[in-house]
This record gives sequence, structure tokens and C-alpha cells, in this order.
Amino acid sequence: MLDEQAKKTMLRKIPHGLYICGVKDGEELNGFTASWVMQGSFEPPLVINCVKNDSGSHKILKKSGVFALSFLEDGQKELAAKFFKPKRRVGNKFEDVEFVEGTETGCPIIEDSLGYVECQVVGFVEKGDHTVFVGEVIGAGVHREGKPLLLESTGWQYGG
Repeated sequence: MLDEQAKKTMLRKIPHGLYICGVKDGEELNGFTASWVMQGSFEPPLVINCVKNDSGSHKILKKSGVFALSFLEDGQKELAAKFFKPKRRVGNKFEDVEFVEGTETGCPIIEDSLGYVECQVVGFVEKGDHTVFVGEVIGAGVHREGKPLLLESTGWQYGG
């Protein structure tokens, strides 16, 4: 029998970075704070990005097949918080955030980040309340050196 409290406790101990995932379909841009992200392969370079099924960004990402991850720096908790809420509730999240559109995907990339990767979706698994997107890294850039923002350092919990 599964001990629900033990499961929740242990799953919350999995370390996660915080990223802004930018998505684009035609003229529609959106972004969200992503934490269920990991590298999946060296060759080809693959990134795993798990996205909540009922989000607007999920719909955009599934249709366009591309995304960009901007790596946040320790201390950018407020920026991460800005992208947690759904676009339908807060409007244009990029309104006062400097970004560029990625050269490979057109997806928004946060200028004030450590850097980014741009990905082309090469597979996905729709199981549970999140879809596991597998993205092949087709573009990348470094903006500056720094320590990444970790979920644990924010005091937030997303897992369990």
C-alpha cells in the first residue's frame, strides 16, 4: 500500500531548477515557470519538459512543437513568480519583461537570464496531469555566469 505522506515528502526532495518556458504559435506568445525539467540525452541533446495539460501554454506548445527555456539566476524569485499565474488571469506576462524571440524557434527568451536553450519537440507522453515533452536542443546561448535559481531556495513547493 502506498504511503501518501511518504510519497509526497520524498517527491518534494527531488531538486528542481526554475526556468521560464517561452512558447509561440504564429503571433501568440506565452511563457510559464517550469520546474519539471531535465537533460535526457547527450547525443542528440535532449531536454525533458513536463507541462500541465490544462494550461494555455500546453496547447500552444503541442501545436507549434517548439519551446525555449530561459535559465533563471538565484535571486530572480520575483521573475519566476510573475510567470506562475495563467495568462487568462494576468494578461501579457511579457509586457514589462525584456525578451527576444529565439532565432531557431521564435519563442520568447528572457534577456535578464543566465542563458537559454531552444528546443524542437521530438516526442511526448500524455499520461497523468502533465505531458512529458522531449525536446531536441537546436539553439543555445549564454548571457552571463551565475548560480541557477532552485525551487528549494524559494520556499515554494511544486511536487508530491
